[in-house]
Amino acid sequence: MRVENLTTLIYITRGSDCLFIRKTRKGDMNLDKYLGIGGHFEKDESPEECVLRELSEEASIGSGSLSDFTYRGLITFISSEYPTEYMHVFTASVDPDFVLPERSCDEGELCWVPLSDINGLPIWSGDKIMFDYLFGEHKDSGFFTMKFRYEGDTLASHEEKCW
Repeated sequence: MRVENLTTLIYITRGSDCLFIRKTRKGDMNLDKYLGIGGHFEKDESPEECVLRELSEEASIGSGSLSDFTYRGLITFISSEYPTEYMHVFTASVDPDFVLPERSCDEGELCWVPLSDINGLPIWSGDKIMFDYLFGEHKDSGFFTMKFRYEGDTLASHEEKCW
């Protein structure tokens, strides 16, 4: 049973690249946007269990391939068009010679993107703020919480806090 408003995301780095999925499923609120790997909780899952299951399902990557697996933050995503979501955000890394297993993903296309290019991708505006805490100036700030309020696709307001 899927839990509708609880989700996870993981951003995996390989050297100076980051793994993204470009969403291609018709009707998806994230159609043609680039996101980390993740998805909705199943009944009784912890955030860690959910993100590792999603990573295995979408990218065929097991926890044994990950280094520096870290729970980084919690995002409250409020939208005028979609139900509120609470996104648990993780990061990890893989060895520089890691190669994605060959498989297709029905949710979208997996790709490695240079970290220097991520803010130029088709992404939610709030992701740029989050990326600063994951990979940029505030990457050593510790656990964060963020609240993004959207009117349509426009970021209307945001709050951020580090713990």
